[in-house]
Amino acid sequence: MIDSPKFEPDWISPPGDTIADALEELGMTQVDFAHRTGFTKKHINGLVKGHVEITAPAAIKLESVLGEPAAFWLRRDAQYREALARREALEEAESQVVWLKELPVAWLVKQGWIAKVRDKAAQVTECLRFFGVASVDAWREVCEKRVVAFRASPKRQGKAGAIASWLRKAELRAEELQCGVFDRAGLVQALPDLRALTAEKDLETLVAKVRDICGPLGIAVVFLPDPPGCRIHGATRWLTPDNALLALSLRYKSDDQLWFSFFHEIAHLLKHGKKMLFIEGLDGLDEEREKEADRFARDLLLSREDAALLRTMRSYAELGSYAQTVGVSPGVLVGRMQHERWIGFNRLNDAKTRFDWPAHLL
Repeated sequence: MIDSPKFEPDWISPPGDTIADALEELGMTQVDFAHRTGFTKKHINGLVKGHVEITAPAAIKLESVLGEPAAFWLRRDAQYREALARREALEEAESQVVWLKELPVAWLVKQGWIAKVRDKAAQVTECLRFFGVASVDAWREVCEKRVVAFRASPKRQGKAGAIASWLRKAELRAEELQCGVFDRAGLVQALPDLRALTAEKDLETLVAKVRDICGPLGIAVVFLPDPPGCRIHGATRWLTPDNALLALSLRYKSDDQLWFSFFHEIAHLLKHGKKMLFIEGLDGLDEEREKEADRFARDLLLSREDAALLRTMRSYAELGSYAQTVGVSPGVLVGRMQHERWIGFNRLNDAKTRFDWPAHLL
């Protein structure tokens, strides 16, 4: 009698091979087997060659005649069908390896976002698994089309594959964070507390406090490095009607850039509905909403009246004192002065906090 261990072959073998071995061991011909099971000779031939699927009633008959449990035969047939399907999928992937050129595969592997696979067809499968789609056609429909539809101008366009990779990882990271239901009024009320965090120089503390405030309000805040060709500062999209993703890249590591990008994305959540994707760093379709988000971030960080007093400041001592008065970091003040062209972009940069992002925060 044959044993019935868990069947996990590394080759494609139809269940009929096991049936044939059992018949040989029992000294039973296919004709005898047909008589004992009530199957036709044609059906028996199909079972042996793997052309006929083993159904639950058939598995019970095999159990009665050959002695192995019905569950063994069902599992044996299911594994065979799966192996066939995987071979077909791999053959399809082999015809699509050119797609890998559209993705920053080496960078994704280095970051640990996908596994390195030597076989290119298998690498296609690994990338499809990362994006959560079953085919390259599905990727173009679900991932690439979303990015391409967003962009309006060829002047500043990142690579669609790099952007899609960054957005996908941001979504996956957001799923790991605990979030409440989006609370618009609560977010408005929390803006002063978020603004006060601009003075925080310790990155781990900053990230933890931002998430502590935003998470219960229904916002998953994610920090991710951007792949080569991505060119994204940040992005905002609604994952569900109750939860939003606010993602920031590490493209600029100074506090003025970080906080302006953060509050720009907050503006999208407060003002621009739940159906749109906003990607910063590219030329998008809705220029007016981008300008509105810029104004919101600018004025929240420092009002026009307060900013006007910066025109005459030229020393770190003056900046430090005024930063304490208005409750923001000196780096935010310098960023505003540079943006308004009141000083050159090479001036007073030592007042900015530079963040070195540790791997465990990414």
